[in-house]
Amino acid sequence: MHPEPELAQAPAALAAAVLTSGNRTIVFVVAGIALAALVTARLFGRQVLRADEGTPAMRRIAAAVQEGANAYLARQLRTIGLFAVVVFLLLMALPADSWSQRAGRSLFFLVGALFSAVTGYVGMRLAVRANVRVAAAAREASPGPGEPGRDPAEAARRAMRIAFRTGGVVGMSTVGLGLLGAACVVLVYAADAPKVLEGFGLGAALIAMFMRVGGGIFTKAADVGADLVGKVEQGIPEDDPRNAATIADNVGDNVGDCAGMAADLFESYAVTLVAALILGKAAFGDHGLVFPLIVP
Repeated sequence: MHPEPELAQAPAALAAAVLTSGNRTIVFVVAGIALAALVTARLFGRQVLRADEGTPAMRRIAAAVQEGANAYLARQLRTIGLFAVVVFLLLMALPADSWSQRAGRSLFFLVGALFSAVTGYVGMRLAVRANVRVAAAAREASPGPGEPGRDPAEAARRAMRIAFRTGGVVGMSTVGLGLLGAACVVLVYAADAPKVLEGFGLGAALIAMFMRVGGGIFTKAADVGADLVGKVEQGIPEDDPRNAATIADNVGDNVGDCAGMAADLFESYAVTLVAALILGKAAFGDHGLVFPLIVP
C-alpha cells in the first residue's frame, strides 16, 4: 500500500510553515501584551518604593542587607558572564541548517540569559527594599507606649498590599520577558523559530541554574553560620540583632529565595513556552506557532 499523497506531503508542508498575516497580527498583539506586563511591573515597583521605610534603625539594617545582597549578586553575575560567553561560542560552532539559524540560536541564548538574570536581579533588588517597607507598614498596627492609637486592620492591609505588589513585579516581569522573547523569535524566524528558541531556553536555564544553586548554597551557609554563632556559641537566637551573622543570614534569604527563585521561575516559564512552541510547530505548523503564545 502507498501512503495518501496528502499524508506524504504533510511533513514538507509543516517544515515550510510560515506565518499568515492574521497570525502575525496575533503575535504582534501578544508582544504588546508582554510590554504591558512590563509596564505594570514598573508601576508596581514605583508604588512599593514610595512607601515609608520606618525608623532610622530599620533603615540602617535594611541598608546593610541591601549592600550584602548587591555585592553577592554582582560577583555571581560576573562569574556567570564568563560561562555565557563560552556557551555562546559553542552554539556558534554547533551545526545548523543555515548561518541565520546558528546566529539566531546564539543571539537568543544571550537574550534568554539576560532576561533570566534581569528577572532575578529585579526580584532581589526590590525585595531587599520592600522588606523594610512591609515591616514599617505592619508596625503601625502595634503602636508603642504613649503613641496614638492606629487602625490595625488598615495597617495590615497596607503591609499586605506592599508585599503583594512586590511579588507582582516578579510575576509580571517573568510573563512579560518570557512572552516578549518568544514572540520576537516567532516574528523574525517563523518556521525556523523552534530551532532558534532552543538557544533562548538554554540561556534562561543556564543562568537560573547558577543563581538558584549558588544562592541556595549561600543561604544555607549563612543560616548555619548564624545558628553556630548565635545559638551554639552565644545562646542567642539567629535573628537577634546581637548576632553577628544576622545580616549574612538575611542576605542569604534574599539572594537564594528572591533572586535565585525569580530566575528559576523565569526559566521554568520560558522552557515550558519553548517546548510548547516546538511541539506545536511540529504538530500543527503555522497555528502551532501562535496558539502556545495566545494561552499565556
